[in-house]
Amino acid sequence: MVQDDNTEVDSGARARRGGGRAGQRRRGGGGGLRQLDWTIPHLTDAPVEPLSAEGVAAVDNAAMRILEEIGIDFLHPEARQHLKRAGAEVTEGSERVRMGRDMVRELVAKAPSRFTITPRNPERRIEIGGRSQVFVNVSSPPNCSDLDRGRRAGNTEDFHNLIRLSQHFNCIHMLGGYPVEPVDIHPAVRHLDCIRDKLVLGDKVVHAYSLGTERVEDAMEMIRIAGGLSHEEFEASPRMYTNINSTSPLKHDWPMLDGAMRLAARNQPVFVTPFTLAGAMAPVTLAGAIAQQTAEALAAIVLLQHIRPGCPVVMGSFTSNVDMRSGAPAFGTPEYMRATQMSGQMARFYNLPMRASNACAANCPDAQAAWESAFSLWACVTGHANVVYHAAGWLEGGLCASFEKFVMDCETLQQVIAYNTPIGVTEEDLAVDAIRAVDAMPPSQRHFFGAEHTQSRYETAFYAPFLSDWRNFETWEESGSVQTPERANRMWKQILAEFEPPAMDPAIREELDAFVDRRKAEGGAPTDF
Repeated sequence: MVQDDNTEVDSGARARRGGGRAGQRRRGGGGGLRQLDWTIPHLTDAPVEPLSAEGVAAVDNAAMRILEEIGIDFLHPEARQHLKRAGAEVTEGSERVRMGRDMVRELVAKAPSRFTITPRNPERRIEIGGRSQVFVNVSSPPNCSDLDRGRRAGNTEDFHNLIRLSQHFNCIHMLGGYPVEPVDIHPAVRHLDCIRDKLVLGDKVVHAYSLGTERVEDAMEMIRIAGGLSHEEFEASPRMYTNINSTSPLKHDWPMLDGAMRLAARNQPVFVTPFTLAGAMAPVTLAGAIAQQTAEALAAIVLLQHIRPGCPVVMGSFTSNVDMRSGAPAFGTPEYMRATQMSGQMARFYNLPMRASNACAANCPDAQAAWESAFSLWACVTGHANVVYHAAGWLEGGLCASFEKFVMDCETLQQVIAYNTPIGVTEEDLAVDAIRAVDAMPPSQRHFFGAEHTQSRYETAFYAPFLSDWRNFETWEESGSVQTPERANRMWKQILAEFEPPAMDPAIREELDAFVDRRKAEGGAPTDF
């Protein structure tokens, strides 16, 4: 439901400062803000690598020892049979699987190092791998919050509005899992409503949860319909994706394995992300936690490559530490940063794309939320994460999606994108003639403000934020001393008030609705209640 608050966004800073870098800025659709054009960012700097080559080899050897000597539990009988046929050691009546390093290396090597995903709008195609970096909205929190109504359980209205924000911001490249769980929709049919609404309200790459057979099969069919694709066209190249988590330590559960295997069989990408909190679900040492994370991720990737050699996969990282006083997860910590950078090294060692997250443990969109997210995001940049999950809106260690934090994070994401703009060193960029011209001026005029070189570039020379307020204190105070979360509050409301969904062919919409109606009438997916 669209918000009815049409508060005008303050434009003082925008009027004073120009539009940002050439070719990268345009007038945004909602909220009157200026945002970067749609682009797939590319990381320009070398990655930060805490581990030496010997350190990477040591972590790899530890991961292989875990797979060979200890093993991983696979709670899906079909998965165990696949792995047994691939050469793994599977004991009858046991869920534990052990696999030799030669088998692991052979199958992991079949995975592509980069791939593209094409959603229903081909102009929103994304590339994953190499030096590309794409951002995903916050996914899966059970609660949401804003400054007006406070914290509340997830619901359909807020789910829709967070999808609208995800569609609006060009710095969000993928519509990940539900940005808040709409608990007012019965779990049996929730996936039908939510994926249909994501496909209608957005035209970006869509995620589907791997939570059992029916939900995954329904999701693939809905995304195929929305793209106007035949079954053959759907399987010919990636059109969607899923993310699975291991149940650390050393376990892969049935529902996620089932969904992942079904997607892999149809050539759709699977992100494999162990949830390894050092000191709780993984060793307290970073090297030990990363070794366990690596083993858990590779075990599932081996399975998927046996099912369909060459199917696209991503090696996920979610290693952080816990507060040893309370056991609560901590994010944006020095340990999280190093773990993410180390995970990037391991992904590159296996020639796999890497996923990480923009996470924080703060309970409201305050300074703690800003610095923890800034550190998390910087870890993703310096660690060369190809996919950044939870890039906008995450609070409370993933238990809450904040509307204000969503806007605040998008400002930070845009700055990261601008930071990765290549530096020009042409004759015009080096500006020797401009320096000579200014030097020839009378001393009182010897500055670059009025120089032709500046005048022809000032509107696009620098990144101009849409959320920061750069006015002096007196002007800011006279305008009501509005702080960042309050400015973000005004912006998301105006964006929603002006939002228009992307076009969808009426015949495709009719077919999509008919599928949803039929599956609802059949009962959707089985549940316990």
